[in-house]
Order: sequence, then C-alpha cells, then structure tokens
Amino acid sequence: MRQFAFVGLGSFAMSMLERIAEITDQIIAVDDDQARIEHVKEMVSTAYTMNLLDGEAFERVFHDPVDVAIVDVESNGAAVLLVTFRLKKLGVPEIIVKSNSEEYEELLRLVGATRVVNSDREAATRITPLVLSSSLTNFMPISGDLVLAEVIAPDFVLGKTVIETDLRRKHHVNVVAVKHSLQRNVNEEAEGVFNDLDIAYRFQAGDVLLVTGKESDVFVFSGVQKTAEHEKKKVNFSVLLKSMFSRKKQDDTKK
Repeated sequence: MRQFAFVGLGSFAMSMLERIAEITDQIIAVDDDQARIEHVKEMVSTAYTMNLLDGEAFERVFHDPVDVAIVDVESNGAAVLLVTFRLKKLGVPEIIVKSNSEEYEELLRLVGATRVVNSDREAATRITPLVLSSSLTNFMPISGDLVLAEVIAPDFVLGKTVIETDLRRKHHVNVVAVKHSLQRNVNEEAEGVFNDLDIAYRFQAGDVLLVTGKESDVFVFSGVQKTAEHEKKKVNFSVLLKSMFSRKKQDDTKK
C-alpha cells in the first residue's frame, strides 16, 4: 500500500486528502494550524501540528518512507521551496506542489517537485473551452495537447455511423463512447452513463460523444472556430519569436 504525506492543508490538499482517504488511511498530515489537523485526524493514520520550517521536526515526522507527498503551504514562496527541498532530501520519489506563482514553477522543479499544480490555471484550462462552445459539456487535458471531451453530437454526424462519418480521417478525432439521447430522456439515472461505441449505431440528436484528439481538432469538431484576425496575430507573434531567436543566435556566433 502506498504511503501518502500532506504537508500543509490548503484547499487543494484538503480536496485531494478527502478523495484519497476514501481508499486508504495510510496518510500523514502535517500543518501548523491545529484546527485543520483536528478536521482531518479521523481520516489519516497520523496527524501532526508543527512548524513546517522546523528541519528537525520534519525528520522526526518523516522517519518512515513516503511514496507521494502533496505540498500545499499557504505561505510565502520561500517556505514552499524549503519544504519541497527537504522532502526531496528525505527521498520522497513523487512530490506534488501547489503553487499560485508561475515564477516559482521552475524553481520548485529544481528543488525536487515532480509536478507543480497551479489550480487557477488548470481550472481555467478546463472551463474556458466550455465557455467557447455550447456543444462542449466537459473537457479534460490529458497530456501535451491531447484532450478528452464530451461533445453534443454535431448536425453533420446525425443519422450516420462512426464509419460513415470517417471522423478520424476528416476531423482527426476518435469517438470513444456515447451517451444515447433516448436513454437520457427516459431514464434520469442514465444521464451520466456512457455506452461502448457500436459501429452500426447511427448518431441521434442529443447524443453526447466522448471524443479524444488534439485540442485544436476537438475545438473545430465542437464548433469553436478561430477568427482570421486571431490567426493573423498568432502568425505575426510566431514570426516575431523566430526573428528574436535568430538574432540571438547570430549574436552568440559573433561572440
């Protein structure tokens, strides 16, 4: 069983702890606020109230191996860096750090963070597409520019099978599963249930398709179109960047 440690019990850490505690109680929780420790002590195996900057106390608490540490210290950036560095020195292999500052992200990785979470940025990444398209009902980045999204079946696929629509070749997206509109209309419990994709099934109005693909392709599939002016600005910015790097390379060569 994996051993988890929560250092600092900010809102991000509390949300994760509550979910993990549903599966296991092999959790150490540490915070300098007694009230927060009281709140979680029934969900974890060990809970300590201590000064998070106390190096000796840190070593006493984490004398046993920990597999995953989640750091959510509601303090200045220097404290977050120090806590992360100490966890790395103690040999914790996976250290997830909540940070509100993009300036600290590179520093946190340098001192040992394996993943830096900016909850505001990640929330914006998931919510913004839902605002851009009324056809998108859920959106989740997976890796790089690959996303998983729930899309209300667009008009051009209605009455057709997945083979007839040829979505992979024409739109560069893959349909993974379908919420059937008829099931959703007659059974409220089926509202959130996806069905395996039957290649003979013909998409109906109101179906919700679970699709994967590049973010840009999913946007287009769901009806989000970038304006020509936006594309022009994007191209101009790319040209500017290339020009800057080209000049820098020439300057370095002269040196």
